[in-house]
Amino acid sequence: MTSADVRATPSASSRAPRLVMKFGGTSVGDLERIEQAARKVAQEVERGYQVAVIVSAMAGETNRLVGYVRDVNRLYDAREYDTVVAAGEQVTSGLMALTLQKLGVPARSWQGWQIPLRTSAAHGAARIEDIDTAALDQKFDEGLHAVIAGFQGIGPDNRIATLGRGGSDTSAVAIAAALKAERCDIYTDVDGVYTTDPRLVSEARKIHQIAFEEMLELASLGAKVLQTRSVELAMRYQVPLQVLSTFGEAVGSDMAGTLVCDESELTEDKVEGKAVSGVAFSRNEAKITLLEVADVPGVAARVFGPLAEQNINVDMIVQNISESGHTDMTFTVSTDDYERALSIIEAAKETIQFQSLRSDSDVAKLSIVGIGMRSHAGTAQKMFQVLANEGINIEVISTSEIKISVLVKRKYMELGVQALHKAFDLDAASA
Repeated sequence: MTSADVRATPSASSRAPRLVMKFGGTSVGDLERIEQAARKVAQEVERGYQVAVIVSAMAGETNRLVGYVRDVNRLYDAREYDTVVAAGEQVTSGLMALTLQKLGVPARSWQGWQIPLRTSAAHGAARIEDIDTAALDQKFDEGLHAVIAGFQGIGPDNRIATLGRGGSDTSAVAIAAALKAERCDIYTDVDGVYTTDPRLVSEARKIHQIAFEEMLELASLGAKVLQTRSVELAMRYQVPLQVLSTFGEAVGSDMAGTLVCDESELTEDKVEGKAVSGVAFSRNEAKITLLEVADVPGVAARVFGPLAEQNINVDMIVQNISESGHTDMTFTVSTDDYERALSIIEAAKETIQFQSLRSDSDVAKLSIVGIGMRSHAGTAQKMFQVLANEGINIEVISTSEIKISVLVKRKYMELGVQALHKAFDLDAASA
């Protein structure tokens, strides 16, 4: 989706500010919770906003519908799969619109095809290509607020297309960009983004502000709060995002959660303060090492090309110094793709030209993230020393300007997260 693909009618000077509010599955898990969410929408309407509400299916509903599809035919037609699984959001959008009407808020429901929100042809994992807001604008001008089914749009074949798991977050950010909304509030079962998972580190604390780049790294490295594609869109179109709890008293305009915004919007102490903003981790990692690979031009393409063709994402990559025309190459894939990746590499052994293969699915990835790394020297050395002090061996290292990731044995993951969190003064007592 390019900037030209998110189209909105130019706003009149008298038009009220717009706000997008997204409610996840746990937030709309039953009729009582739908009413609780609707009351938050009503509060924002009272504050003068034109509100677009994006809803997920009720908790557990998508899994139930997916189960039906697989029980009928495990080799299912992806187009019919989308027809079935998109029904969960359709139900929730209608119930939310009815509840808002009961509370005195003029509202109507929208399905993705009615807007229309146009997507690519990849049913089950479609990407948003265009949003035409003309019909939404008209209804807003008539005084109606919108309740939009997340996770879905319409493909080039004029059939329902879904955006993949977590797609309602992506729907919300894309619609916020198209409507030129003031902010996109993501309501969930947690009250913000934390320095790490509080279930692993009880001293984890809520982050009040975080840059898009930091949130994108955390999301891609294992943090579950926001879907990676939604953060990418928010950064591209400069849509301020806020993560907050459906179950607290405050609404988004009270700024009760974590604000994800451009680095220029952060306070000075956030930018120039601590080097590290958070510690992320992922158990869903597997390591593959090819030994004595022929060190010739194009060998990397021969290794990773077949994996890419099968939509297997490769993460950390390390190549050793060449010796006698051969080198060793190590990379990681998700555990979900581990067995497939091994079979693909083995099948391409003659083409790749490697001597043998070693693999290990008993590993985990630890990462530290922070825009403060740009101005703090010695962050990597400190991370490595902290892990060494705990007797944790590092198997693979990957870095970017604001991230350092290491691969370690899975049994050391918790210990490593806790040690790094404390060492970089992220504990609540250090705030």
